[in-house]
Amino acid sequence: MQKVGIIMGSDSDMPIAEKAIERLKKYQIPYEVHIYSAHRTPEEAKNFAVNAKANGFGAIICLAGKAAHLAGAIAANTLLPVIGVPVKSSALDGMDALLSTVQMPSGIPVATVAIDGAANAAILAAQMIAVNDSDLYETLAAERKENAEKILEKDRVLNSN
Repeated sequence: MQKVGIIMGSDSDMPIAEKAIERLKKYQIPYEVHIYSAHRTPEEAKNFAVNAKANGFGAIICLAGKAAHLAGAIAANTLLPVIGVPVKSSALDGMDALLSTVQMPSGIPVATVAIDGAANAAILAAQMIAVNDSDLYETLAAERKENAEKILEKDRVLNSN
């Protein structure tokens, strides 16, 4: 199975990254976590991206706050799908990170989830890998069905009174 890379711009992003890690563990998807900064360690970030496919990765999740150039810097150096997770910081409640992540130039796409949306980033990465992994696809389909059943049960309880 292909791995998912989780790249954080700072170790302060770890509480958010944990949400992605929990999901990947649940799906039994191998992953690696690294701290690379688009600004402070640009060569290391680039080397990771350039070599990601050869190193067995199928998708990369990037978490960054404030200027949030990490996902774009990674996407500029790989053809693998990159998912950006804007991280809420003290300034601007994460809107700066959201806009920095989602506003990519034509030709360098970054899929972007909600501010602090690492769980959805992991689900999206799993869906990308599941395109070529039928067992993972079935796991995701079962989870989706289970989630729907939970909502319908809550509706039944609400309307049974």
